[in-house]
Amino acid sequence: MAELIRVLIADDDPLVRVGLSLVLGAAPEIQIVGEAGDGAEAVELARRLRPDVVLMDVRMPRTDGLAATAELRRDGPAPAIVVLTTFDTDENLLGALRLGANGFLLKDIAPTEILDAVRRAAAGESILAPSVVPRLIGYAVARDPESGGGRGGRASAVLDRLTEREREVAEAVATGRSNAEIGAELHMSVPTVKAYVSRLLDKLGCANRVQVAILVHESRTGK
Repeated sequence: MAELIRVLIADDDPLVRVGLSLVLGAAPEIQIVGEAGDGAEAVELARRLRPDVVLMDVRMPRTDGLAATAELRRDGPAPAIVVLTTFDTDENLLGALRLGANGFLLKDIAPTEILDAVRRAAAGESILAPSVVPRLIGYAVARDPESGGGRGGRASAVLDRLTEREREVAEAVATGRSNAEIGAELHMSVPTVKAYVSRLLDKLGCANRVQVAILVHESRTGK
């Protein structure tokens, strides 16, 4: 029997919350433990209910998803936080990722992809579709006022601390590949990939795989 995944949904649109609850609640291993209508409520419920995954809308009243993500990350790496976004209109996305969000979901994706994303987030993986990784990071970095000032040089210096094998894993993580896909590409077992990823997070001072992807991108572009 699969281990139960406890999910908190934070979105100011009741219809979105209902839709996500219906989709996720249909999976026997997923339990919706709470719903929040704004970021402040999301923080309060997350601290009280201890979910494994929080689906966090960025644009919410009172306290937005960005501030809520920062507040929860001050408590530690749990829970996994997946940002809900329309992507093309959300200029706060990189801020959420830098603050420790584990990835993003487009609000109009297929139900099966939502389920897969929640399962991957609960397993400690990032939620980045390989087809949109370059566009996501390029879009976000171009709009982040802190992306300049020699950050690319610092990123390269940090990545230079890695062994050749660790660098290969970091490059694969930056494409949004899952642990299984990285293992197949680099001829490693999934447990070995997980061990390398954990080592990368520690060496690079990253909260999650998304931040590794951003660091790799910055080292390439020199931004």
